[in-house]
Amino acid sequence: MKAMILAAGRGERMRPLTDTCPKPLLKVRGRPLIVWHILNLVKAGITEIVINHAHLGQMIVDAIGDGSKFGATISYSAEETALETAGGIAKALPLLTDGEEPFIVVSGDIYIPYFNFAECLNTLEAEDMWGNPHPLDKRDVAWLYMVKNPSFHPKGDFSLSLMGLSNEDNAGAERVTFGNIGVYRPEMFASIQAGEHAKLAPILRKYADQGQLGGELYRGEWHNLGTPEQLVALNAPPINFASKDKPH
Repeated sequence: MKAMILAAGRGERMRPLTDTCPKPLLKVRGRPLIVWHILNLVKAGITEIVINHAHLGQMIVDAIGDGSKFGATISYSAEETALETAGGIAKALPLLTDGEEPFIVVSGDIYIPYFNFAECLNTLEAEDMWGNPHPLDKRDVAWLYMVKNPSFHPKGDFSLSLMGLSNEDNAGAERVTFGNIGVYRPEMFASIQAGEHAKLAPILRKYADQGQLGGELYRGEWHNLGTPEQLVALNAPPINFASKDKPH
């Protein structure tokens, strides 16, 4: 399985930092955001990685290179202007899949230091729980990793239950937020032309309505870095209360 790291966004809310540095190269705890992803993918045995870029994209290419220093093989999908999430994935499809194989996509501006990408490898099985092939109109076309609703998105994106993800508020289902990590079948993007601007959210909602969107709740450390203040807070050294005003 291959993986794609989304790195084409402008990072408007992170200005002025992103005026001179692409957001995925901003450092968290001593390491660029995008490098955290690369190292964790390689650790899981996922070494073929595609990175898209637009704003200050050559800086990403220069910093990351061909991936050999990380034990990976990295290729790039350059966009003249950012094509939105679904548009960027559609343009990169020839680098990601043979047309059948699912692939992982993760946003380059989230911080998930302990996410185990090996968990993604068997999420979109070709068979149901009884070993029978899924009908093509019923199998999940994507598997999303959700997180508890952050303060900036209190209503969440979908309802999560044992039946998968739904747009509706269902009894017994928890409202959760998309964590910007997912596994996708290439058929999701077949109708998008290479170079076309397209958002991912409407596509996900369509498949949720059809009962073909699976997912699970990720409970590990997760940060969606939106502002310079968030970056400063995350990089602040921990307070050692034990050593403060310690009695003699």
